[in-house]
Amino acid sequence: MTPQRFEKIQRVVNNRRFDITVVLENVHDPHNIAAVLRTCDAVGISEVYTIDSVKRLSGRLGKKSSSSASKWVKVHHFDDMKEAVEKIRSKYDRMVCTHLNSEAVSIYDMNFKGSIALVFGNEHAGVTDELRAFCDGNFIIPQIGMISSLNISVACAVTIYEAFRQRSEIDYSTLFQAEKNGLWEDWASRETLS
Repeated sequence: MTPQRFEKIQRVVNNRRFDITVVLENVHDPHNIAAVLRTCDAVGISEVYTIDSVKRLSGRLGKKSSSSASKWVKVHHFDDMKEAVEKIRSKYDRMVCTHLNSEAVSIYDMNFKGSIALVFGNEHAGVTDELRAFCDGNFIIPQIGMISSLNISVACAVTIYEAFRQRSEIDYSTLFQAEKNGLWEDWASRETLS
């Protein structure tokens, strides 16, 4: 491993966030999933959860869209929703989803600080009632155009960057050291094998 590569990996690991994740429910387009992974990597999110309750996820991620982000963001896949929620709840204090109803809060008024899982559904059906029942609140992305929804990867990116903005004052270099040590060992071993 070159000194430059070593330095880059060290810098990225030091800025990884282990207190925020993205959950994708029944999102089946591998290009959308890959685009979400790329955005997660860009802001330091270390893992993503996919829940496929209709058993259609192909397991392939769009290489062009992800720009190899799937190598750097861990993906946990579940077919069983309750098992997924149990795993997510064991690591994150809150789950909030995007869902338009009278209780929905604008992403600009939603508190994305603290330990949180951001839940997104597919573009047609959104987050299912079953998964929404496990969530602690819901948010919307304000829109004023004729079309009332965004592509899932775009909606996810807008939300992730708002969360990133709200968390910008947190110094992650000293947090989650055990997780970072494990991540460093994993990434360094991959680099020496390639």
